[in-house]
Amino acid sequence: MTAQIAEAAFNEKQLERYSRQLLLPEIGIAGQKRLACAKVLFIGAGGLGSPASLYLAAAGVGTIGLVDCDRVDRSNLHRQILHDDASIGMAKTRSARQRLIQMNPEVQVIEHEAMITSANAFELIALYDLVINGSDNFPTRYLVNDACVLLGKPLVDASILKWEGSVSVFMPGQGCYRCLYPQPPKPGTVPSCAEAGIVGAVAGIMGSYQALEAVKVLLGLDSVLANKTIMMDLLAGTIHTIKRSRRASCPVCGDQPEIDQLIDYEQFCGLPKREEVSTPAGKAVEEEEPASQTAYSVSVLTAREWLNDPDTWWIDVREEEEEYRSSHIPGSRHIPFSELQAHMDTLLQGEKRLVFICQIGKRSKFAVRKCLMEGCSNIYNLDDGLLAWENAGLPLTVIHH
Repeated sequence: MTAQIAEAAFNEKQLERYSRQLLLPEIGIAGQKRLACAKVLFIGAGGLGSPASLYLAAAGVGTIGLVDCDRVDRSNLHRQILHDDASIGMAKTRSARQRLIQMNPEVQVIEHEAMITSANAFELIALYDLVINGSDNFPTRYLVNDACVLLGKPLVDASILKWEGSVSVFMPGQGCYRCLYPQPPKPGTVPSCAEAGIVGAVAGIMGSYQALEAVKVLLGLDSVLANKTIMMDLLAGTIHTIKRSRRASCPVCGDQPEIDQLIDYEQFCGLPKREEVSTPAGKAVEEEEPASQTAYSVSVLTAREWLNDPDTWWIDVREEEEEYRSSHIPGSRHIPFSELQAHMDTLLQGEKRLVFICQIGKRSKFAVRKCLMEGCSNIYNLDDGLLAWENAGLPLTVIHH
């Protein structure tokens, strides 16, 4: 990111757009460059995610990712200001993307039309510099916290109910949500907004506060709301600040952490396991990939025509060298997903076509998303990965020891 900041430049229209915040000594051109190069992931495109993402898009944050599997309902509209009547029935990520680009066409908005889970949280969050949590349930709140701690990502968290709200910033090494709330409440003891209600303006205030804190984190300011939680009763007009610190016995960020991988958070919160979505035949099905992702997929039947094309680079993103040596597509290059960023400049050079590969086509999808955010365009994910390639009887190379 440091190299990107150094190279960032603004045209006349951009300078005019951001002129009022450029006047602030804490921002200026240097700060605006930091914002332009920043990548922020929103967990939820609802009541909190709406104002927070709108303000960050307006401020010029370069890349915004949206994780949400829900669709817009009329009951959302009084507080979820990203959406309107025309959005009803639309995927929230799609509706939100349209609104954010309308707000600032120069911001890149990435849709992740999915539920964040223990299976995908690491790979989603790893792509971004900061996470803003706007989820409305405890399993997701603990999941996002643990993933951010384990990946060393700053987290801006907020919650809202009725007339009240709270906001916290959890910086790496300075305590986490579990330090504040070691155990989740018993199921049924804390109502949801759907059960107890919420004033739309409360979501607006707390989401805006999240955006403000995110800007401070991205600018590297010392005044970030770390080691504090702000609690507001907006009916009574009172604001309380709670001081907090890292808890030495915390199981995820303490002196002797017990959690080093993501767990079953429904079980941790005492909730029944989520039911799988089933087809009429009774087979569990995976959530459909968003259109923005499937547009960059290629079947093995199409991809095989590119095998001898010198302008096509085949990138194998499996982590283990041994896996690559045991079987890979002829001419492919081994760049583990964890090392992808270090090779980004090389991948971006020239007019080559990039085809990303892994064993079953899952990890390579995240590689495609990561490269899309860096500006790649002629890029593809090999559908169903090496498994489909092998099943089609296409050539594979083995490197013998």
